Amino acid sequence: MAQNRLTVRQKLGFGIFDLGGNMLFTLMSFWALKYLTDTVGLAAAWAGTAVMAGKAWDAVTDPLMGYISDRTLSRWGRRRVYLLYGAVPMCLAMVFFFTAPVYLPQPLHLVWALLALMVLNTASTVINIPYSSLTPELTSDYHEQSSLNGYRFGCAVFGTIAGAGAVQPLVQLFASPASPDPLLDRRGFSMMGLILGAVMMIVTFITFFGTREKKYTKEDLPTEGFFSTYKAVFHNKPYIILLITYALHMTGISFLTTILTYYTENVLNRGDITTIAMLLLLVTAMVFIPVSVLVSKKIGKKRTYQICFAVIASACGIIYFLGHRLPVGFFFGLMVYAGIGVGFSYVAPFAMVPDVIGYEAAKSGERKEGAYYGMWTFISKLGTALALFVSGQILTLGKYVSPVGETAAAIIEQNRGSSSVFTAIRALIGPIPIVVLLAAMAVIGFYPLNGKADKGPRG
Repeated sequence: MAQNRLTVRQKLGFGIFDLGGNMLFTLMSFWALKYLTDTVGLAAAWAGTAVMAGKAWDAVTDPLMGYISDRTLSRWGRRRVYLLYGAVPMCLAMVFFFTAPVYLPQPLHLVWALLALMVLNTASTVINIPYSSLTPELTSDYHEQSSLNGYRFGCAVFGTIAGAGAVQPLVQLFASPASPDPLLDRRGFSMMGLILGAVMMIVTFITFFGTREKKYTKEDLPTEGFFSTYKAVFHNKPYIILLITYALHMTGISFLTTILTYYTENVLNRGDITTIAMLLLLVTAMVFIPVSVLVSKKIGKKRTYQICFAVIASACGIIYFLGHRLPVGFFFGLMVYAGIGVGFSYVAPFAMVPDVIGYEAAKSGERKEGAYYGMWTFISKLGTALALFVSGQILTLGKYVSPVGETAAAIIEQNRGSSSVFTAIRALIGPIPIVVLLAAMAVIGFYPLNGKADKGPRG
């Protein structure tokens, strides 16, 4: 049976997996498209098609993996068995994607990119969906679940920092001496893929050996078919409210993180401070993750979740009105302030999911963690993809021009001097995410559970 109280070692054993998971997420967010266009040589439109196809493939594999893990019986449990057998394929998939073939015509490069992204996304799904379903398998204690997810997302912040900061140094370190630009070097990317893939493999093994699941029998497993399983998920009102909130949450946060590099370079005219701004945001978030756990114990998960939206939305508003008017030090202070909100956004939603699962299980007698977390992960990716799509459209409407080729320097100056680009970027870091985040804050206000799942909705 799941333990109610967990040791620090067990919590770290669980949480360290997300160092690798978030490293992959950040790495792909920042580098996948650039790698496909600048290193592989795939036309931008085809590279975008390949990345979007990978997202579409995730839409199929995420809920399917949740359905499968819910119905798995093994000597290692329902979830951990996939960490054991999926760790090595995850590393190999990283090497496969970042080791591009040479001298292929564009159509075959597109086929390779589609295949490589599908393999990588499948390998990620096989370990990430069961892992996300592990929380209620390890403890049923309300506050222990919050603490467990605090460790998880503390590790996730380290993964995010590594994913943002390790790629460029590794590629440059292993680039061929003859390469005209180390950041375009195929060998450098291949070695980077191997090293970071090995890190993901190692932390996956650590989580497998560092955790223990409750025991199940065949009679404990869900019996519905695939579609009826997910139909039942959407009958859980508290879950739907939380799911909509999380979709808005991911969309709003993604606007801020996606547009940050454009803002520092084209609005502040200080592209050199981008990394510093990111680190201030992420390190502050890491510091405030344990603070959010303590606050959650005092005022509840829902109110803690609402704090994150209020802080980030107000930070976006201050950036919109004052960020470009005051010195860079003021902008750095805003990154610290926004980081507080980001820190409060990590634990609360993932600590609330076990509550809504337990609420439904108390009524139906069945637990379908895999189905719930499969849909949860899909919504996360959907929110991120929506923010990226809208950002690209608004930048295009603002007549932003990609600075490539021999005229890159002139194009950068052109973007910096364009009032329409200035307006578009400020809209993407201000009013647009503010509206989305305030909508999330309002929706979660309807969340009916009052704390522990077994207490049910408020009367």
